[in-house]
Amino acid sequence: MSSDTVKNKVGKTKRSLVAQVPWPLLLSEFIGTALLLGAGLSIVILNFGHGSPMLRWVPSNSVRRALTGFLFGSVGGSIALSSIGKRSGAHINPVVTLAFRLRGTISTPLAAGYILAQLSGAVLGSVPLLLWGPVGKSVAFGATLPSVKYGSLNAALGEVGTTFVLVVALFSVLGVERIRKFTPLLFPPLYGIMVWLEATLSGTSTNPARSLGPAVVSGDWHGFWVYIVGPFVGCIIALTVLRISPLRRLEVDIAKIEHFSRDEYGVLGLHHLEREHHTDESEVSKTCSLEPRRDNDKPRK
Repeated sequence: MSSDTVKNKVGKTKRSLVAQVPWPLLLSEFIGTALLLGAGLSIVILNFGHGSPMLRWVPSNSVRRALTGFLFGSVGGSIALSSIGKRSGAHINPVVTLAFRLRGTISTPLAAGYILAQLSGAVLGSVPLLLWGPVGKSVAFGATLPSVKYGSLNAALGEVGTTFVLVVALFSVLGVERIRKFTPLLFPPLYGIMVWLEATLSGTSTNPARSLGPAVVSGDWHGFWVYIVGPFVGCIIALTVLRISPLRRLEVDIAKIEHFSRDEYGVLGLHHLEREHHTDESEVSKTCSLEPRRDNDKPRK
């Protein structure tokens, strides 16, 4: 194989990767995750930070947990409905992106780009939380930490359970065409209930990016593995259940939470992967047809 042929193939591979990972989508995920962390964790600090008036106005911890979850979910739903969600699909959670990838809806390069954008956006979005000062510092700027009472293992199990519920609920709603337009409305009540029930174990992250941001700005990495392992395992179990249960009949053909008719780069749906497969087959056929015939391939006289 000549050096020119190798260079051409490398060039085609690079162009293919760029086409699969449009930077405006990554920018949208970056901004969306930053907004989720900045606004969502400000709600956490306001509702639980020492010195916050919410401690007097709403003395019940359980009520404040439910309120925090509902409002945090509302932030996520609002991002999905916004122009950010219109462009990238508003995954704003590595677990959601991983689920779409494992379901075969998006490519591996795009999923990797989304996750990197989400993690970096989470860190940037958490920096303004420092403006909360001592109130924010009293709750590690909204960091998720395993319960001292119940321990890291139970916290990890809590993350497995809540992430399982998130993925199953999300794909169940997305899989029903009549109701999938209401998907953003799923998050406020879902997180309101999950945070109310589970936050005393782990803080109810379900999102490694959500846990990464405040860990960076607070410097508190205690039990951080819980928020990587727990959501990952919960996602895998959820996808397995979706595959082997009656829910397998539900098809999710686009990796978006809203604005399903918009896929300006053609990379967020199954049609993209099918087109990519057909293109690969065409390239193989073309290569075979252009390959020079060797002497031993000549027809016998």
